[in-house]
Amino acid sequence: MKYLIDSHTHTIASGHAYSTLHEMIEMAQKKELPILSVTEHAPSMPGTCHAFYFENLRIIPRKYDSFTLLLGAEANIIDYNGTIDIYDDLARRLDIVIASLHQPCFKAGTVEENTRAYLNAMKNPNINIIGHPDDSRIPVDYEKLVQGAKASHVLLEVNNSSIAPTSFRSNSRENIKTYLTLCKELSVPIMLGSDAHICYDIANFKYAEEVIEEVNFPVQLIANCNMDLIKEYLTNVPEGIFQ
Repeated sequence: MKYLIDSHTHTIASGHAYSTLHEMIEMAQKKELPILSVTEHAPSMPGTCHAFYFENLRIIPRKYDSFTLLLGAEANIIDYNGTIDIYDDLARRLDIVIASLHQPCFKAGTVEENTRAYLNAMKNPNINIIGHPDDSRIPVDYEKLVQGAKASHVLLEVNNSSIAPTSFRSNSRENIKTYLTLCKELSVPIMLGSDAHICYDIANFKYAEEVIEEVNFPVQLIANCNMDLIKEYLTNVPEGIFQ
């Protein structure tokens, strides 16, 4: 598959990643990836950057010849009401917002409570992608999750890091297969994210591709491969940036 974007990556600003922004840009260009999205962990994650960091992203160029850089955040869903730890005015000014559940920032509840957290977060118009909803330590009703993504016009992520051999998440491969099958049935697009915490992992979708092939997921529903879907779902991106 020809990939146009890696939507989920982190630099040293996130506190537990290992490459600078310059190193990430250089590697993405070396890999001939047209679009790189850098989504630092939002302020509730221990060790990450302050909100001021996201406020100041406006000074960084987005275009480098034929290469495009998107700058945003991986926001933390912090309660069952779907509240995220980035205030609305700031979220509107980011190129991309992923919303995820992380154990340091969220107390896992029942299936119903966890699902409600995702569904409520999806209603936030500033959220583009639900990140790695695949961890059995935070169980979810996948049928409701996929239906919610369709209704709220939000992409569900297939996170390569979740199914890597070194992953700390639980039962992610089977969970991803479950919601991919539902996405296929309901024609809900998805986004592959490397979740790279070092530049060498940019656009590394090796394990995600295995699961995609196992369920025979249609390439036309993979946003990474479809500029029309990228433009349709990444609605925060400033007009003309993809030209």
